[in-house]
Amino acid sequence: MSRNNNGGVIAIIITIIVTGGLIYLGVTNKGTSASSSSAASTDSMAGHHDGAAGPTSNLDALVGQPAPDFSLGLVDGNTFKLSEHRGKVVVIDFWATWCGPCKIEIPWFVEFQTKYGAQGLQVVGVSVDDTVDKLNPFIREFKMNYPVLQGLGHDDLTNAYGPMWGIPVTAVISRDGKICSKHTGLGSKDKFEDEIKGLL
Repeated sequence: MSRNNNGGVIAIIITIIVTGGLIYLGVTNKGTSASSSSAASTDSMAGHHDGAAGPTSNLDALVGQPAPDFSLGLVDGNTFKLSEHRGKVVVIDFWATWCGPCKIEIPWFVEFQTKYGAQGLQVVGVSVDDTVDKLNPFIREFKMNYPVLQGLGHDDLTNAYGPMWGIPVTAVISRDGKICSKHTGLGSKDKFEDEIKGLL
């Protein structure tokens, strides 16, 4: 084989190697991008409205900050003002009557209010989009023993405690009025209770 032929064969081999390497890198990068996209999608769905369970979002920007004060009407016609409960451990639960995970958590909060109310716990429920005629039968059915506020039309409140990608969203507030934790999606009864007892 002549030197010129050898040079041609070598050039072809180099071309094949380079092309194969580029194809491999392209496939690898595509796979990595797809994995990242899938992970991001999973994270964004953590607190979806269909009741997917989400992790406790203790990295939320609100955690460690003073809880935004608010005044809102109760379903019984009275008014609830958060700052008037300074000195208590307050659990604010944003929920709705149609929310499956909310129906799981609410009996926990009823139990906690009964068990720890005398020690300084105050649970508060904020219905995000229910009318009073829907709320009253629900309150009776679930024997809700804590204040229930009508949040329908009060986006300023949900924005103050947001972002809310879904419900339930629950904020646990210390006696000095600071948000100690914020939960998105179905939480853990034991974790809620541990946090409450740790603040009482």
